[in-house]
Amino acid sequence: MTLFPNYDTLQHTFGSPYSRGGPQSNPNASGPTPYQARLELYPAYSVIDDAKNKAQKLSAEATKEFEVASQKAQAKTGHIDLYSGKYYAACTFGGMMACGLTHAALTPLDLVKTRRQVDAKLYKSNFQGWGLIYRTEGIRGIFTGWSPTLIGYSMQGAFKYGWYEYFKKTYSDMAGPEAAYKYKTALYLSASASAEFLADLALCPFEAIKVRMQTTIPAQYKGTMDGFRQIVGAEGVGGLYKGLYPLWGRQIPYTMMKFASFETIVEMIYDRLPGTKNDYSKASQTGVSFVGGYLAGILCALVSHPADVMVSKLNAYRKPGESFGTVTSRIYADIGFRGLWNGLPVRIVMIGTLTGMQWMIYDYFKIFMGLPTTGGGAPPPEKKA
Repeated sequence: MTLFPNYDTLQHTFGSPYSRGGPQSNPNASGPTPYQARLELYPAYSVIDDAKNKAQKLSAEATKEFEVASQKAQAKTGHIDLYSGKYYAACTFGGMMACGLTHAALTPLDLVKTRRQVDAKLYKSNFQGWGLIYRTEGIRGIFTGWSPTLIGYSMQGAFKYGWYEYFKKTYSDMAGPEAAYKYKTALYLSASASAEFLADLALCPFEAIKVRMQTTIPAQYKGTMDGFRQIVGAEGVGGLYKGLYPLWGRQIPYTMMKFASFETIVEMIYDRLPGTKNDYSKASQTGVSFVGGYLAGILCALVSHPADVMVSKLNAYRKPGESFGTVTSRIYADIGFRGLWNGLPVRIVMIGTLTGMQWMIYDYFKIFMGLPTTGGGAPPPEKKA
């Protein structure tokens, strides 16, 4: 809603008998000008009205360009059948874009969050941290770790979304239509856990490089390839995977909550809206995807935060040859239970925004390729006797 009443409301309230625009054939007794009140004399009203019209015009043009580009892409790829090889390839590419771009864009937030997890006394607040980093290292310093973040989470997103769609279909076929619908939450949980298990194998080396770059001042690696070279040279390939167990401990519960809660929340939203999911435009459906993703992201942050703190500290402080149990016990003895929740408010904002944007980008890409959006499906039809 605008901050000002529309023209018809003003007309009705102040009682002019003349229609908008055009000369007045019968001026009233107070002797007004031969034209009705001109909107340009009321700048606030005219500016808002003009901005609204321009926004609607730009939206219509953007929608038209999107549809043209979508038709061209679909003409090149051909029709994509659900659950075909092309379908899983499209989901894989959509997941790559959704995760890689969003995580890279939030690198500044992740940088301060990670450093505060490792050393709670380093910065008093996020803004104080960004200001200090900018003054000492410039804008480049604020984006420390962006390259391993972009590569690692692009690979993780591709594996996560692609395998999730595959496992969801496979497990559903194994259970049968009725059991799959009855136990759909268990289906979402098992499919997402299976997908994340594989996705973390791709993410782990890049996460190790990212964390070490972000927790050393100045960053000990010049970039992703320099990080690979130094870690492998000093610790072997195993050095890239020494954070795999805590990464699984963080990411698998996170992804299980992310997918299961998203599917459930989206279904609940459509159940409470008039009509069915198919009654709403594609833009409206992606709006539901963002809301569902944001709410799911808050739950994800709560579930996975202690493991996230452990991943940050383990990659920064684990000594060569030190066992996982030993370093975990040492870190916990140092920070205690309260320390496991350090930086939670920042991560809630970060993960909520991140997850909402990921689901919106992912579903936009599915629409672009002529595929249905995720979640909110109707139950299977009942069998007739």
